[in-house]
Amino acid sequence: MIELTFSAETRAALTEGRPLVALESTIITHGMPWPRNADVARTVEQDIRDAGATPATIAVLDGRLHVGLEPEQITTLAQARDVAKLSRADLAACMATGGTGATTVAATMIAARAAGIAVFATGGIGGVHKGAESSFDISADLQELAQTPVTVVAAGAKAILDLPKTLEVLETLGVPVIAYGQDEFPAFWSAKSSLKAPLRMDDPDTIARAHLLRRDLGLPGGQLVANPVPEADEIPAEALAPVIEAAQAEADRRGITGKAVTPFLLQRIFEETGGRSLETNIALVRNNARLAARIARALAKQDF
Repeated sequence: MIELTFSAETRAALTEGRPLVALESTIITHGMPWPRNADVARTVEQDIRDAGATPATIAVLDGRLHVGLEPEQITTLAQARDVAKLSRADLAACMATGGTGATTVAATMIAARAAGIAVFATGGIGGVHKGAESSFDISADLQELAQTPVTVVAAGAKAILDLPKTLEVLETLGVPVIAYGQDEFPAFWSAKSSLKAPLRMDDPDTIARAHLLRRDLGLPGGQLVANPVPEADEIPAEALAPVIEAAQAEADRRGITGKAVTPFLLQRIFEETGGRSLETNIALVRNNARLAARIARALAKQDF
């Protein structure tokens, strides 16, 4: 078994059987500049505490896989440079070489499972990139959802992706996609995508029950809970569509491919929306954290 390093808060919650919610760390290292990144990380953790659960931000520091970060570690990570972005393929390699890395959705799910944490809150999952029929660019997040038993709360998949194809792949992989409180699949910055969600659930207790029943049936993988961004914070899909289309066209003209595509598109969208996309991103992460805490509490209540 891998040796995990727990923060004092996380270790106490595990020992006492209190509900926990995993958090990724790429939002700290790759999502926004210092000191906003540290402030947002602390705010999201506090949202989880206020909702009755314990946050566990996950990262690799000097080769050790940390489940829960101490306040000073968040500050250090938020100011660090050249931090690796870790997914399934490079998590073990970073640890073996004594590196420091921030976990993506896939890597956070792996660490959460190892720590016995069943619920994870993030912003949006990766998925099928536009043009994947020729580039084969499909996020490892989808395969991770198919094999790692963690319920992931996200505002859908990132809207820069091919959402219909992302839903098709999730269906093929047998991943339950549950829209929370609505029939449409949300589109990250936008509450609606015009795509019907495969499933709908309206309360955390039902989502928790579904998680436990999957375990009892011996089904592999987790659940994707697609939680729409609050209406007051969203950017309507019709307003974003031309911005995303223009950013994608620019990336194509400049020959930007692979891992460079997503950060380029997000930066261009940030610029074209006057920074509004970042504020919406923060709002939806906080919204997801609060729902994830409620699901974690429901799991703790039902799983006895």
